[in-house]
Amino acid sequence: MFRRVVVGISGGVDSAVSAYLLKKRGFEVCGAFMKNWDLIDESGYCSGEQDFEDAQRLCRTLNIPLEEINFVKDYWVEVFGNFLKDYEAGITPNPDILCNRHIKFNRFFHHARERLGADAIATGHYARTNFGPFLERYNENEKVRLLMAPDPIKDQTFFLSQISAEALRRTMFPIGALTKPQVKRLAIEVGLEAYARKKESMGICFVGKRSFQQFIGEYIETKPGPFVDVDSGREVGQHAGLHHWTVGQKCKIGGCPQPYYVLRKHRASNVIEVASGHDHPLLYTDMVYTERPVWINAPPGLSSEGRVVRCEFRFQHTKPLVGCSVIETHGRQLFVKLDRPLRAITPGQYAVFYRNEECFGSARILQPGPSIVYSAAGVSLKSEASG
Repeated sequence: MFRRVVVGISGGVDSAVSAYLLKKRGFEVCGAFMKNWDLIDESGYCSGEQDFEDAQRLCRTLNIPLEEINFVKDYWVEVFGNFLKDYEAGITPNPDILCNRHIKFNRFFHHARERLGADAIATGHYARTNFGPFLERYNENEKVRLLMAPDPIKDQTFFLSQISAEALRRTMFPIGALTKPQVKRLAIEVGLEAYARKKESMGICFVGKRSFQQFIGEYIETKPGPFVDVDSGREVGQHAGLHHWTVGQKCKIGGCPQPYYVLRKHRASNVIEVASGHDHPLLYTDMVYTERPVWINAPPGLSSEGRVVRCEFRFQHTKPLVGCSVIETHGRQLFVKLDRPLRAITPGQYAVFYRNEECFGSARILQPGPSIVYSAAGVSLKSEASG
C-alpha cells in the first residue's frame, strides 16, 4: 500500500538515518529539502546553504533523488508573521509548533502527496504512532495516535501537538523508536559518519549565529519602559522593549540584593512587573486558561458540557508531565487545574496534553490563573521549581 515515500531531508543526522532506513526497507524514496528561510545574517552566514549541500551529498550517497521545495512565502505568512505579531504584543510564541502545523505537515505533506505522488511522507522526528515507524500496522479503520518517543530528552511530540490526524495517518517516523546515541552509532556504522559528527542545530532556525536580542531588534522597534517591583510598586530599572523579555526570565538590574525575574508584561503601559527572587510565590500558579485547542484526538470524555477529564500537562517540552483536570468551556476554550503549581507559565506558549504516552494535542495559553501564595510552612518552592 505504501510504496513511494517522500522524506524531509534537513542535512542533519536524524533525516539522514531516516532516509537510509527507508531505502534499506525497499521503499521508493525521494528526498525533499524544505527552504523556509532565505535571509543572510550580518556576518554573511546562511545555515540553509550548507544544509542543502549536505542534503545533496546524502542523496547522492544513497542514490535517491532530491527536490528543493520553496516555502519561504508560506513561512513568512503563516509562521514568521505571527511570530512578530506576538512579540510586538508582549507574548512569547513557539514558532516550531507553528512550523510543523502549517509547513511540514500541511504544505509539505500536500505537496508530497499531490505533486510528487507520495503514498506517505517521512521525517526525522523522535515520535511514534500506533501504526509503527514504517506504517506496517496501518489500519484504515483505526484512529491514528501520536505516541511519545522512548528517548525522553529528544521526544518531539510536544512540537508535533498541532498537526492534523490526516497528515499523521500517512507519516513515517523511521527513527522514532530509537535514542539519539543509537541514531548516531547507526549513522557511523553505515558510512554516514559526517552527519553523525555534524553539530546539531539548536534554538530558532532563522536567528542564525546572532543573539536573539540582535535578531528581534531588526524587526521590532525598541520601546523603553520601566521595570516595576511587584511588591513595592517602585521602579527598579529600565527595559529596552517588551519583546526582549519573557515570563520567568532573569532581569539584568544592578544594585539589587537579589535578582529580579519577569512576572507580567503590560502592553498598554509598557511596564514589566518583576518579582525579587527566582522562587517568588507570585511566579507560581496551578491554573491555566487556554484558547480553543487543536486536537489530534481529543481526550475521551471531553465535552463543552462541563465534564472534567483527567490527563497530563506540560508547557515546556523538557519538563516532567504534571497531572491535571481539564474542562472545556461553552466557547470551546479550556480551563486547566494542575495537580501542583508550576513556575512561569507563559502566555503564547502551548499547553500540551498527554495520557499513557499519547499526545492528544495542544492549546495556546491565554493566561495563567491566580498565583499561589505559600506560607513559610507550606510547599517548598525550590522543590517545585526543580521538579
